[in-house]
Parts: sequence; C-alpha cells; structure tokens
Amino acid sequence: MTEDSGAEPRYWYAEGLDPEELEFQRLYGPVVQATRAEAKEFFGGLGLPWWVAGGWSIEAFTGVPRHHEDLDVSFWRKNVPALVEHAGGRYHVWSAGSAGIHPVTTEDPVVPDTADQVWIREHALAPWRYDVVLNPDRDGRWIFRRDPSIDYDLDEITWVADDGIRYLNPELTLAYKAKHARPKDERDLAVTLTLLSPKQRTWLADMIDHLHPNHPWLAQIRTA
Repeated sequence: MTEDSGAEPRYWYAEGLDPEELEFQRLYGPVVQATRAEAKEFFGGLGLPWWVAGGWSIEAFTGVPRHHEDLDVSFWRKNVPALVEHAGGRYHVWSAGSAGIHPVTTEDPVVPDTADQVWIREHALAPWRYDVVLNPDRDGRWIFRRDPSIDYDLDEITWVADDGIRYLNPELTLAYKAKHARPKDERDLAVTLTLLSPKQRTWLADMIDHLHPNHPWLAQIRTA
C-alpha cells in the first residue's frame, strides 16, 4: 500500500481481475498460477499419478489456443501425505473447502472431509501457485464426481500428450462443463465437437442426457 496522502490504497494484485477473483485475492492472497512445465517438473518428481483437466485439457486436445484463468491439476486424494512430504522445504500445502483453509503438514497430513482441494504456495508472503483438485478413487479407479456411482480406470479417461503431461479426455471435460455452460464452455464445445470420435460423442451425449436431461447441448452433439 502506498503512503501518499489522499491517494487510493494500492495492493499487490494482478491488474484486470474480475470482481469475483479480486475479492478472492483480497481475502486469501494473490495468485500466480504455475505453468504446465512447472507443474510437470514438480508433480512429475513425485512419481505418482496426476493429470490436467479444465480448459488446458481442451487446448491440448484441439491445439486451439484459448485464455486460461488457472491450471486445473488433479491428484488422488489418498496421496496427499506423499504430496506434502514431496513439497517439504519448497512449498506449503493448505487444505481448502467449506470450513476454510488450513495448513496440511507432515505432522498432520490429513485433509478434512469438508475440503476437496489443496492450495500450494512457497510461504505466507508468496502468491498461491497451485490449486489442486483431490479426486477420490474406488480401488484405484477414478470416481466421476457428477455421479459417484460411476468409475473408470485412469487410462480410460485420460491421455498423455506430446508434452509428456496426462490430460483428462475432452469428452469428460465437456461433461463437467455442461452443468454451467458458460460462454467459455460453449466455446470449448464448439472447437472440440468435430474433433471427437463417434464413440466420444456418443459417450458425451449419453452422459449429459443422464446428468442434465433436455440440456441444449444434446441436439448439437447428436447432429455433429
């Protein structure tokens, strides 16, 4: 904050943030998302499964550049203690959920049931670098959050790109995005749909019909 008399206080936030993101950073601190290369170096060194979902998984599949607000890294919930151990001396890990944020340490590596994410940063004066979604599993199989009765082998629902990073399959990413169908989600559907195989399009249409009957995307997918 500047000390200029009469001037509006200035904060260490990135410029151009939307109001929701600005409010988040005012409460929890600034965010400077890591790059995919940085994520590959950090998580790859752990030697445990991790993958990228969200908009980056769409860009990796289509090759069409898009704006990204964050890097959606996913990780098995059961492996959090190993992640905390791996991060030691380099990053601090915090659980994040409806009950707030709390440090997760080697002495107490348990993430509360109210938290489905961990946030990672170097220290309290540094920006957050990773926002990691903790995915549950059923005997090592990926559980679909939109319908937890459904599970898949990880190799069934992810793929490894030329950059050596594992990404969520595009039809899975779109199935998640259908719930909100924001302008960026509509855009992701448009650039991805014609590149999906008939099998992928059929799976996507069936899943959206299961989760969101009469969804406006259904006709578009089935006539692609």
